[in-house]
Amino acid sequence: MSLLGIDLGTSNSLISYWNGANAELIPNALGHYLTPSAVHIADDGESIVGQPALDRLITHPERTVASFKRWMGTDHQVKLGGKRWRAEELSAMVLKSLKEDAEVHLNESVRDVVISVPAYFSDPQRKATLNSARLAGLNVTRLINEPTAAALAHGLDAESDGQFLVLDLGGGTFDVSLLNRFDGVMEIRASSGDSSLGGNDFRDTLAAFLLKRHGIESKTLTAEDKARLIKESTVLKNGLTDRAQGEYHFDLGGIRFDGLVTRQELEEAWQSLINRLRAPIERVIRDAGISPALIDQVVLVGGASRMPLLKTLATRLFGRFPLLHPKPDHAIAIGAAIQAALHSRDKALDEIIMTDVCPFTLGIAAEDRSYRSNELVMSPIIERNATVPQSREQFYSTVTDQQNRIEVQVYQGENFRPSQNILIGTIDVPVPPGRAGSQSVGVRFTYDINGALEVEVRVLSTGETHRKLFNNQSGLSEADVEQRFRELSKIKTAPRDQQENIALIARAERLYAETIGEARQEISSLIVEFLSSLDSQHVRDVQPLRARFSQQLDAFETGRDSPL
Repeated sequence: MSLLGIDLGTSNSLISYWNGANAELIPNALGHYLTPSAVHIADDGESIVGQPALDRLITHPERTVASFKRWMGTDHQVKLGGKRWRAEELSAMVLKSLKEDAEVHLNESVRDVVISVPAYFSDPQRKATLNSARLAGLNVTRLINEPTAAALAHGLDAESDGQFLVLDLGGGTFDVSLLNRFDGVMEIRASSGDSSLGGNDFRDTLAAFLLKRHGIESKTLTAEDKARLIKESTVLKNGLTDRAQGEYHFDLGGIRFDGLVTRQELEEAWQSLINRLRAPIERVIRDAGISPALIDQVVLVGGASRMPLLKTLATRLFGRFPLLHPKPDHAIAIGAAIQAALHSRDKALDEIIMTDVCPFTLGIAAEDRSYRSNELVMSPIIERNATVPQSREQFYSTVTDQQNRIEVQVYQGENFRPSQNILIGTIDVPVPPGRAGSQSVGVRFTYDINGALEVEVRVLSTGETHRKLFNNQSGLSEADVEQRFRELSKIKTAPRDQQENIALIARAERLYAETIGEARQEISSLIVEFLSSLDSQHVRDVQPLRARFSQQLDAFETGRDSPL
């Protein structure tokens, strides 16, 4: 059975496998490694995933959704095709598509996988990821932090030992990890991140910049207009990766808008986002207790790391140019497959040892009399960046006379006030009544590499012990998961052998929606010609038809985007 790794991303997702010597990416039905994390529900209830769904954000915005990774671990739902969908279900459709790609490529059934998650994903977000895998018919053998996966991929390729700082800027998240590689041991020294900061935020800020420049209120835009603006902002952002300025052209409400924007103007508009990039970097350096001068290499991964601003920021902070990974979109998926091989003890990796850290602080709410009576504060038990697996114990006492119960409230987060952190769960422990401080309990936290937290509360006077496993709590019960699994299994998916046709038609319809006048008529003729040819009884090989149609669309789109 193959060893597989999945990068379930905000913008794009990938699947890879360990071939016995290296990690290798698996192409989707269109021959691409990147599968856009987008889902479309057609009129007949059929689900479409990937590039054709992304194109249908323009033509069918009421039936299409993307960037839903941001909702993982929440109760947020979106209505598509008359039904409400959670992020777990939408992510499951993407995972099912990747699973099918792998099964076709490897000619075997696929079940066990390693999936990457942002380092700063909370407990509910990690559980939501596990539930998505279950809904897709997959078994997650390990969740790996995204910067750890990227560091693992880079560390395996590194020609020498040393300290490597990995900056991972994806579509929806930013993660930072410090890796120490020495004599076959790859140790994550510290991790940090921002799970609500990514390339999409820079894109959205650019869109807002364009609206403000032209005096347009966002609330006046239709769903179709918003989708067009987002697409044009993406094209412009990507174009400014290797240019100092770029032109833009878009239609909103039948009115055409044109202009020129410089990279400097945008970086000024992005300043608040750039400032947010600094905080996780500085936190990792501080937590690791290392001088920036001792870092041997700064490595950039993630699709959004191509933006010059991240390279500029890293250069200013460390006084040297960072290394942009040759394929920044691929590093995390590659690292996930390497982790799958490590997990199965593949002989090719016998000499490699990988350690990871807990990226956030775990503790309980406790009363600190030196602070303020009856005021609860966060009492850390396992602090962030402690090497995992980790087990630590602290002791607490009753605070009122005749107190006969202690409620242990388990939290995750860095805030002084428990209410500002994430409540993972509670354990209610009975204790013998007595005067304040007469009864004490030992609270032990044991945290493993998969993010499962076991809490053990021991009453010192009686020896009675209470245990509870917080295996990534989420908003879905077991019954909910089973019910949604049955419902998802009934959803029809577009046939794999029709994926290329579906993608080409979706792309052509998107171009049609984006244009007017003669250009629109030309695209309409191309669509009709292609559909008529597909319906012809005399066509036995559709590949030449697809190639010709694709070339026609390429020529049209290249000419339309040439000002950039």
